Amino acid sequence: MALSISTTSTTALITILLLLSGGSSTMASNESINIPKFDIDQLEFALNLEYLEAEFFSWGAFGVGLDSLAPNLTMGGPPPIGVMKANLSSFVRDIIAQFAFQEFGHLRAIKSRVKGFPRPQMDLSAVAFATVMNNAFEMHLVPPFDPYANDINYLLASYVIPYVGLTGYVGTIPKLQSPTSERLVAGLLGVESGQDAVIRTLLFQRALSKVTPYSFTVAEFTSKISKLRNDLGKRGLKDEGVIVPLVQGAEGRIAGNVLVGDQNSLSFDRTPEEILRIVYGSGEENKPGLFYPKGADGRIARSYL
Repeated sequence: MALSISTTSTTALITILLLLSGGSSTMASNESINIPKFDIDQLEFALNLEYLEAEFFSWGAFGVGLDSLAPNLTMGGPPPIGVMKANLSSFVRDIIAQFAFQEFGHLRAIKSRVKGFPRPQMDLSAVAFATVMNNAFEMHLVPPFDPYANDINYLLASYVIPYVGLTGYVGTIPKLQSPTSERLVAGLLGVESGQDAVIRTLLFQRALSKVTPYSFTVAEFTSKISKLRNDLGKRGLKDEGVIVPLVQGAEGRIAGNVLVGDQNSLSFDRTPEEILRIVYGSGEENKPGLFYPKGADGRIARSYL
């Protein structure tokens, strides 16, 4: 039976969240953990996508974001452009609400270990996501894709985001120098992987359904988005849709692809450079755009600008 979030329960959740986040303004200053500079740079880079996910999921579920629910986490950074509440069923809204609160926790966890930086300028408008879809299909979809219109559109827009961060964490863990950092990133990876699996499962359930009003199926959308990310990343195949040619499926024996992985079903990895190429939409780590019109923040991202 579908779960639902009533107005009362939503208000209660928001109240609890505000109480929990209210005393964390001295986050990193209260920590005495000695983390190597290399690890600090990696952890701070991750904040870019965590900010993006926190805002996208929070606005999608509640119609408000960090400024209303956990303002201390923004560190004074500008609010996202164009983001709005999505037209979701009660079941999907409940899932996205869970994702939002999880992302708040991720931001808090990272900032408890490193200083961090203010929320960067992000563009989460319908235009930004329409651009992704137009680029994926190499044509202008008519009407323009609207990520906030319904469950399917929002899930497809969500498909664009967490997986990129997931591959980044897979690539980061082997390079970290501190067990504290490794434990943190492993914890982040676990939940990000879960979010991606939920999104992919919900889309796989509808894989052969047409995405109204277009002639393309859900599976075709996921395949096109994945191909676009592979092309932008410029490091070969690290991304696959929810239905793949048999040879690409697990053990080369199945076309369903709820969880994406290599020939041994191990998660793909990406470097910060690959991630920037994808989230900038430019294919270049030194050319900001798309979701980060002014560029991502942190020493790693800034070093390319």
